[in-house]
Amino acid sequence: MFENLSLKLEKAIQTLKGQGKISEINVAETVKEIRRALLDADVSFKIAKDFTNQIKDKALGQNVLTSISPGQLMTKIVHDEMVELLGGSKTDINLKGNPAIILIAGLQGSGKTTFTGKLANHLKSKGRSPLIIACDVYRPAAINQIKVLGELIGVQVYSEDDSKDPVQIALNGIKRAKVTSNDIVIIDTAGRLSIDEEMMKEISEIKRSVNPSETLFVVDSMTGQDAVNTAKIFNDRLDFDGVVLTKLDGDTRGGAALSIKSVVNKPIKFVSTGEKPEALDIFYPERMASRILGMGDIVSLVEKAQLNYDQDEAERLDKKLRKNEFNFEDFLKQIHQIKKMGNLKDLMGMIPGVGKAIKDVDISDDSFKGIEAIIQSMTPLERQKPDIIDSNRRKRIASGSGTTIVEVNKLMKQFEDMRKMIKSMNKMKPMRK
Repeated sequence: MFENLSLKLEKAIQTLKGQGKISEINVAETVKEIRRALLDADVSFKIAKDFTNQIKDKALGQNVLTSISPGQLMTKIVHDEMVELLGGSKTDINLKGNPAIILIAGLQGSGKTTFTGKLANHLKSKGRSPLIIACDVYRPAAINQIKVLGELIGVQVYSEDDSKDPVQIALNGIKRAKVTSNDIVIIDTAGRLSIDEEMMKEISEIKRSVNPSETLFVVDSMTGQDAVNTAKIFNDRLDFDGVVLTKLDGDTRGGAALSIKSVVNKPIKFVSTGEKPEALDIFYPERMASRILGMGDIVSLVEKAQLNYDQDEAERLDKKLRKNEFNFEDFLKQIHQIKKMGNLKDLMGMIPGVGKAIKDVDISDDSFKGIEAIIQSMTPLERQKPDIIDSNRRKRIASGSGTTIVEVNKLMKQFEDMRKMIKSMNKMKPMRK
């Protein structure tokens, strides 16, 4: 995400690298490039101008310490200003009420229904008991879609096949939640292909009737300034509490994320980066600013790992590594754990410096498929004892996995090299400790 913007901002700050001090001339040149990068990212001219003026004022008022280069100082100034532009600090959703009521609004195609399922899954993982109410009575198969999502994540969905009154469906669903002891209700409403008065009246009436504790506006980040304009119109009518940016993994520019807080003065609360139920992140302005500036986001990466890794399994694996007993069964489990964490390229981009290195590399989520096929074509004994896999076994594994003997040999060599590395690390006392 934000690849183009990240590269252009880095190039802009490069102007100050190698300079002995900050001056009006080199700051003006850097600010000019930053503004150009923001405009290319579909940030409005006014926001880009205000942002860069702030940077210029702060940069010219700074004395460069001997231990900090002008380039490093400018990076910090840009980072701090970008954090403010993105909202300053994380804002939680309001879950007060019994049940707490969350109303989801947005245009058709923005990813509303998918987000509803992801949010329910997220809240369920926090120990809450959500109920989804399907109030999109217009779009074909909308109710069926949310039911499928609900079944996938193990969350109840309330719908009425015969009713075409979304307000009454919402009220009936809330009554059901009280009976079934669901402590959170998420209302998925209908969208339109464009903003129209009928849609606005309907969503406004639902909000007035159910009095939600939280109203979230879902917007497709790939639509850039159109997303910002739509958010403003919705906010004028609904006065929503927060924004959800969807399809952020497909957005390399970032205009919507950088502009929306300034325009509607409402925080971004969640970002969605894929189709899987787990592909939802709480929005942290500071972490996002770091990622945009190519500084990575190790904290979020660790949190994803903690969320998806089983502590008992991790301890079991640690013991096997220490005894140098790591095998293909363990390797396959690790692959499954990594895949659960989300988009591979996005995960690697959280590591400082890696995002730039892999910008032109096509890393598909299917990258592990060949490896998985090879391992799954092994017998249980072969997975447990890789050393018994001779040339005849390798031919059979290649045939069974639909791969070639070359690919099987390559995996075997990589696996053996990894085992040698683990063995050598175990011999090092500080590492072993």
